Amino acid sequence: MSDNLRDVIGRVLPAPENHLSPELLEKARKARRSFMAKALAMGAGAAAAGKAMAAPEGEDAILKLPEHTTGLGQPVAARGYGMPSKWESNLQRRESPGLTRVSQASVSFTPLQGLFGIITPSGLHFERHHQGWWDIDPSKHRLMIHGDDGLIKRPRVFTMDELMRLPSVSRIHFLECGANTAMEWANVAVPTVQYTHGMCSCSEWTGVLLSTLLDMCGIDRKRAKYVLAEGADGSSMTRTIPIELAMDDVIVAWGQNGEMLRPENGYPLRLIVPGVQAVSSVKYLRRIEVGDKPWNTKDETVHYIDLLPNGLHRQYSGIQECKSVITTPSGGQTLLDRGYYNISGLAWSGRGTIKAVDVSVDGGRTWRPARLEKPILPKAFTRFNFDWVWDGKPAILQSRAIDSTGYVQPKINQLRAVRGTRSIYHNNAIQSWLVSENGEVSNVQVY
Repeated sequence: MSDNLRDVIGRVLPAPENHLSPELLEKARKARRSFMAKALAMGAGAAAAGKAMAAPEGEDAILKLPEHTTGLGQPVAARGYGMPSKWESNLQRRESPGLTRVSQASVSFTPLQGLFGIITPSGLHFERHHQGWWDIDPSKHRLMIHGDDGLIKRPRVFTMDELMRLPSVSRIHFLECGANTAMEWANVAVPTVQYTHGMCSCSEWTGVLLSTLLDMCGIDRKRAKYVLAEGADGSSMTRTIPIELAMDDVIVAWGQNGEMLRPENGYPLRLIVPGVQAVSSVKYLRRIEVGDKPWNTKDETVHYIDLLPNGLHRQYSGIQECKSVITTPSGGQTLLDRGYYNISGLAWSGRGTIKAVDVSVDGGRTWRPARLEKPILPKAFTRFNFDWVWDGKPAILQSRAIDSTGYVQPKINQLRAVRGTRSIYHNNAIQSWLVSENGEVSNVQVY
């Protein structure tokens, strides 16, 4: 950071739920005006007194010892499972009001605006259920692997104990619902990044490679073309997966972020299909069937298909293309001061690694490279940062990601030219945030 950026460090008024009341907004405006008045007065005083500096005023937070410095704190293991601070209680995944009629067949969104790094805490990982979630007894859960016509030579049923004694892997991958950003196809529909992009999360997944299980069961590698994954919840979610993916990096996972899966995320067993829309990462996994053709199940022929402008539907379009979004400053937040801000966000691609992210503060007229923070992993979130000095004038913030295949994240009008405006899935267009003169940040679309 250069010396001139240190003069004024901008402050963002966070909005965990990202909906500020008029009273809070007015309080923020007053705070900003007061700050700017003090800054101007200090500037005038400094000019009159040469290089003399005003004596700093003391703060009670420093000069007076607080209770937590003078008293006895909570005992060890007061809470057997650690919980977030009560001061962070507003950071929650949330269901978008009116999204579905039945909450058991709905979505909760990850609060991307309040997270750091690339790992999503397990308790904030987005949810998508078709018949609600269950907390299944792992001692009674089973996974069956089979196939017709000799495609599997040794069909087998595994217990959880048997699976967890096999050689395991731990890998960081994102999961993104194919309908993430779906509400933005036709126009601006929701105000904040939690609702525009919050059907995407990134975790460290632990389990046994599906290829290991298939080889144990004697898969016919020459004739097998697809596998069918089936879940044990009320919807019996079933998805066809090409054998090339099944034998590559697909994980039969029981662990998430160093612990067992949460029930909302498929406990005790789920599939992780990296880079593919999350519906294929079947939760509560109970069955794998090997075949030589797609099964054309309900949720891959009627749902999770792409309506094109000519009226046809595109099927089996599972890969999540290169995408990025600025998470701060973002919609619902308010910039309280002029000065330096760290623009931060996330980028990801279902086809490999992120190679570059460009940031624009003028609606895409000019672009500059952002810093990619390590680690940079395949089919995982990549955190990017960008230095910006806000001068108090309106600005439009955008990010544009490029992945290892050379693919460049498109503008919304480029995507609509191919896909139209009536689609639901795979909206990976550039996101725009308008910073107004009063510091409020809102969702806009730039064509």
